[in-house]
Amino acid sequence: MAKEIMLHAVGIDKRFGPTHAVDHVSLDFYKGEIHALIGENGSGKSTFTNMLTGIITIGGGTFELDGEKIAPKNQVDANHHGAAVIVQEQGTLDGLTVAENMFLGDEDQFMSKGIKNTAAMYKKAQELLDGYGLAHIKATDPIEHYNFEDRKLVEIVKSTWFKPKVLVVDETTTALSQSGREELFRVMRDVRDDNRTVIFISHDMGEVLEMSDTISILRDGEFIKTVDAKEVDQDGLKTLMVGRKMSEHYYREDYDQSLAGDVAISMKDVSVPGQLENLSLELHKGEILGIGGLSECGMHEVGKALFGASYNRTGEVKLGDGTPIDDINAAIDHSIAYASKDRDNESLLIADTIQDNITLPSLRKMKKPLSPKHEREFAEKYAKQMSVKMVGVSQFVSALSGGNKQKVVLARWLGAESDILVLDSPTRGIDIKVKADIYNLMDEMRKQGKAILVISEEIMELIGMCDRILVMKDHKVAGELERSRDLTENDLISLMV
Repeated sequence: MAKEIMLHAVGIDKRFGPTHAVDHVSLDFYKGEIHALIGENGSGKSTFTNMLTGIITIGGGTFELDGEKIAPKNQVDANHHGAAVIVQEQGTLDGLTVAENMFLGDEDQFMSKGIKNTAAMYKKAQELLDGYGLAHIKATDPIEHYNFEDRKLVEIVKSTWFKPKVLVVDETTTALSQSGREELFRVMRDVRDDNRTVIFISHDMGEVLEMSDTISILRDGEFIKTVDAKEVDQDGLKTLMVGRKMSEHYYREDYDQSLAGDVAISMKDVSVPGQLENLSLELHKGEILGIGGLSECGMHEVGKALFGASYNRTGEVKLGDGTPIDDINAAIDHSIAYASKDRDNESLLIADTIQDNITLPSLRKMKKPLSPKHEREFAEKYAKQMSVKMVGVSQFVSALSGGNKQKVVLARWLGAESDILVLDSPTRGIDIKVKADIYNLMDEMRKQGKAILVISEEIMELIGMCDRILVMKDHKVAGELERSRDLTENDLISLMV
């Protein structure tokens, strides 16, 4: 029996100034399949699906969804035509309740004679949350009461409860713990089994091969090839993505911790209500210290606490010479960098330019008076060093792909020449080539004597890059592991659960 086409895309095209983000791409997506769309950062994946789902306007070409030509004006319009997206970054709005976020733009179903039946809205929202196994999330709560992952789970419900014909999952797994990923994968399989279509964007080749039926590759905005997931391996996909063979040596190959020197910074009996309990650690110069654990273990709060960005923090954070670090200004003044997992809200000024984002932490040490030329050259130097795909440093960060945003985050702290770097999920949403570049950069910084704290949910990243790993459970350190050729994923997992 021939497969039926769900989405027929013909000559889809989009330019941003001189940048040809999507170059006349034609693709078919079939009913009852999970169809992965992969490529390096800036290859056009998100731009393509953002046009389909109304986030940006279509530049050229046509989308035909289940036999109907569509050109969505916005996300709500796309939803009404049967196309929905779970975005990579945060897609819920502060100031609204969970239920209000779930039904944003679709409140008419609760309106009668101009009056909204709020009780009915909350009732339906809670029924949906309970049905997805998310009873711990309350429909009446303000959305900001929940962490990044729970808000992402709310988005999954928001984007799927009305049974869209096409569901776009855009790098969503990078924001989720293992249990969150399993919930998302279950939803994706349900959509496929209901003879609808999932377009799955991910940089994790393992999960692409595990979850997908079909895989299409984009490179520099152009369509390269569509392959059957059963007929390709990770090496084959990487070659198609970058156009050449790639080395497998992403991680460090040394097992010598002799570079670690004096203590760069320490935490003693640090607590944050509901997040950390009496945490103590030492980070040494010339060392990469890893922090790992399951969702809600408290590991992401470690970075905030060390950077002076935690609320109600108790205990001591001190440099090796005894200087206290009690707030963000003190951290920056003493050459500490922090890259948050939630980059759009905590690491970047989204509505500002690449130049302003890169130069901001370094303004105090630049030559006075500052000249526009000097600032521009400074930003260009570090943007190019991180291979940011951009029109120029005057481009707004909001126009960049998720991976390129992450490059800007790292470029700003590279420019600041920080001595202590706190990197929370540093390779989230980063393609294979840039991930290898970031690992090489971390190793070079280590060799220069810089102290690096890496917080990651990727176990192999911790094993491959760190000199020591602290595994957290229930807001405390459950164990410490030294770098070793014999260290395995199970060694970490056994401490996490």
